[in-house]
Amino acid sequence: MKDDFEKYIEDRKKSDKKFALGYDEGYQNFKINVLLKQLRVEKGISQEEIARRLHTKKSAISRIENHAEDIRLSTLNKYVNALDKKIRFEII
Repeated sequence: MKDDFEKYIEDRKKSDKKFALGYDEGYQNFKINVLLKQLRVEKGISQEEIARRLHTKKSAISRIENHAEDIRLSTLNKYVNALDKKIRFEII
């Protein structure tokens, strides 16, 4: 069952194509941010440790986890490899 917010978003996306595109893109970016941070936390690794593994600063890791919408694929790959994970893309 959809709540009021979900109904609002659905209706707004139907009536405003620009909103729909922006919302979907923003949601995908948000999911990447959340997934990266969640993966790191589940592994029990601090931002400082992942920064050390990537030869960068903690502030760079914070930017990655909070603003992944402009992350390079190579950086994303390095980040997940530092956590002993792999990236798999699916185009449907």
